Amino acid sequence: MSRPPWLVLPTYNEADNVEAIVRASMDVLRPAAPEGFRILVVDDGSPDGTGRLADGLAGRHPEVRVLHRPGKGGLGPAYLAGFATALEGGAGYVMEMDSDFSHDPADLARLLDAVHAGADVALGSRYVRGGGVTQWNALRRAVSRGGCWYAQAVLGLGVRDLTGGFKCFRREVLEAIDLPSVRSQGYAFQVELTYRAVRRGFRVVEVPIVFHERREGASKMSGRIAAEALWRVPQMRFRAR
Repeated sequence: MSRPPWLVLPTYNEADNVEAIVRASMDVLRPAAPEGFRILVVDDGSPDGTGRLADGLAGRHPEVRVLHRPGKGGLGPAYLAGFATALEGGAGYVMEMDSDFSHDPADLARLLDAVHAGADVALGSRYVRGGGVTQWNALRRAVSRGGCWYAQAVLGLGVRDLTGGFKCFRREVLEAIDLPSVRSQGYAFQVELTYRAVRRGFRVVEVPIVFHERREGASKMSGRIAAEALWRVPQMRFRAR
């Protein structure tokens, strides 16, 4: 029996989005993954009741599971906990996606198609032909593109969208890149996963996507997250040497 794909959705105060994003993802994954699938909501103790809503979804849909963490511990650790749970649960592919509709659930099928066609990592990319962003001002566009260029230059990578968080990994990739040693969060976390995959010789394919502004709630982006990437990225290169 083939191993099913798992979608990991980290949440913190996403009560306005969690039910809709899970249902939309299920609608895409049912035909895209006829062998079955799982959706894992990883909630960091959201005070707005996101975890309770996710539990309700899990009670109604056997494909949905919830991992409760005790408090807001950061995006990177939430993903690492979710990846570990997915691998222990027998996932053949592990997908990551924002929970606020910044990423279009319809593109989940395209990421799965890419790994089925031979990619080891399928990366939803804003910065290849056919990709893009909507509703961003010039400053936000410059910060995002600048962060990608900076990481490309320091790490010597040809991947265009290094800070994107919409990905599908073959199980073997996550098993090979030593997830317990990853300490990055935010943008740096996404950069580090891709960098480790490339250094291990895995094939990364960029799939064009359009990134949208979140539908509801407040952005989790902060100056601390951006600053972390400035010093973490050179550290990755130094450690690799």
